[in-house]
Amino acid sequence: MSNTQFRSVLGGLLAVGLAITGIATLSETSPEPAPATSEATSFLIQGNDAAQAIDAMKIAATHQLPIINAVAAELTESQVATLKSQGLTLTPNYSVKASGLAWGQRVGYSLASATQMTNADKLHDQYIFGDGVTIVVMDTGVKTMTGIRHDAYGRHRVYGTYNAIRNKTSMTDDEESGHGTHVASVAINSEFDANGRYYGIAPDARLISVKAFDANGAGSYADVIRGLQWSIAYKDSYNIRVLNLSFSADPRSYYWDDPLNQAVMKAWQAGIAVVTSAGNRGAGAFGVGVPGNVPYVITVGAVTDNYTPNDYTDDRLASFSSSGPTVERFVKPDVVAPGGHLMGLMEDKMTLAKNHPEFHDGGKYFMMSGTSQAAGVVTGVVALMLGQNPELTPDDVKCRLMAAAKPARKSDGSWAYSPFQQGAGQVDAEAALKSTATGCANIGLDIEKDLNGTEHYAGPTMINDAGEFYLVDYDSLFWNGTSEGDLSGYSWSDVSRWGSSTPWNDASAWGDASAWGDASAWGDASAWGDASAWGDASAWGDASAWGDASAWGDASAWGDVNIAINIWVDQE
Repeated sequence: MSNTQFRSVLGGLLAVGLAITGIATLSETSPEPAPATSEATSFLIQGNDAAQAIDAMKIAATHQLPIINAVAAELTESQVATLKSQGLTLTPNYSVKASGLAWGQRVGYSLASATQMTNADKLHDQYIFGDGVTIVVMDTGVKTMTGIRHDAYGRHRVYGTYNAIRNKTSMTDDEESGHGTHVASVAINSEFDANGRYYGIAPDARLISVKAFDANGAGSYADVIRGLQWSIAYKDSYNIRVLNLSFSADPRSYYWDDPLNQAVMKAWQAGIAVVTSAGNRGAGAFGVGVPGNVPYVITVGAVTDNYTPNDYTDDRLASFSSSGPTVERFVKPDVVAPGGHLMGLMEDKMTLAKNHPEFHDGGKYFMMSGTSQAAGVVTGVVALMLGQNPELTPDDVKCRLMAAAKPARKSDGSWAYSPFQQGAGQVDAEAALKSTATGCANIGLDIEKDLNGTEHYAGPTMINDAGEFYLVDYDSLFWNGTSEGDLSGYSWSDVSRWGSSTPWNDASAWGDASAWGDASAWGDASAWGDASAWGDASAWGDASAWGDASAWGDASAWGDVNIAINIWVDQE
């Protein structure tokens, strides 16, 4: 990518408030047009007086969302204008869809390849199964089939379902899509394959299903945020330690301004390790969406074993796996994990199984690919880690996952893929559990300051004169923003890592493409290494610099764009 091309792309992003278009949806159709302004449209209204303001206007709230100091309501154009004039922040209640699936080969076997590729099977041999840890899978619901309902010892381990769409809890299944069931199965299935390996990464972990998406994988910001709010409220009651979010939406603002991201950050701050899918947009910079663009969380890309589960030499990055960096310069994904043609539980009457019967084995297993499945794998690995070391914080978990990861390397030892494609590398459950690494994730970030608006952050990504991305102090790991690597596979070994960040203090630094494209301006590590250059909090203390809701809250500019649960990609 040339400097001219990069500046053109970046300028386009800035022109629309840093919105990156092209959300992966079930049918990969274009976003729906903006709703007619004469009709009532759902909005999130944020501010200390939001509830009182709509009450005074005799508008009924559809969602109470104190986690982000907000309510949701149906508003007309004139009502939107009135509320904005009162200093409230309004965001369209964007729709969301699930993301992950695939086709390409008829089901011919059902081996538990993910447990083998991640070395989770070695932990299973030591009876390390994720005991006592509760996972929340926020998705389309979960059908409690036998391998999900019972743990490795035959004990019932599913607490039930919170339906965030209906704001109701129940002990019954509430799943029609199959996506949520498959993701949960990848994480915790206690059944064995033909070789006696568990299908699930953490077969003893407990489960709560939070349903925020319907049979077609569609949901909304308000429903997802309400599900996050519920998970935080009940985390201590059920020992909720891991939260799986296998969906992805286009960023429409900086990460800290997005209401859904704010709720995700609250979950991380509350002590829940959040695992998100990178998305299924494939090669190309800026491909990681919301909430995977949150720098704190564990964002997961996908690899495939190339249909040779016993031959690691041809394992490779999946072509559908989304790449970074984020607009705020953070390296994403953080790690990659098996996400190609994984076998998981799904009844044949589920929507996905009916739409793609060739990938159902005729019994109860379904083959599916996507970063959703990869996120399910890492969700299980995190449960294994916390089952053995419950004192670990989310930052500790992320640090050890990345420190123990194995990047793909060529025969000469160089990286086969850039960090913006594979993060720190492929997860290794055994190495992560044995790791004693500390303080190596989210370095320089302060989530409290980020949430209260006193300071926001930029990552270590730079760009050189050739328009290639690279990392401060890792200038040999550069990337031209396009697909690279072949399909022959690489060796996954040895770790390299990074993790620095600096306060984000000058929006003009992004607005001036020439400053970004000039390596002399950004390439001097000393400029980044000097804390005094970035440490003046007074430059960031004025929230009004980021408080203009017009770029984010104008429905006519943003429309009702889909968020994706990563539903279907070609099988790999």
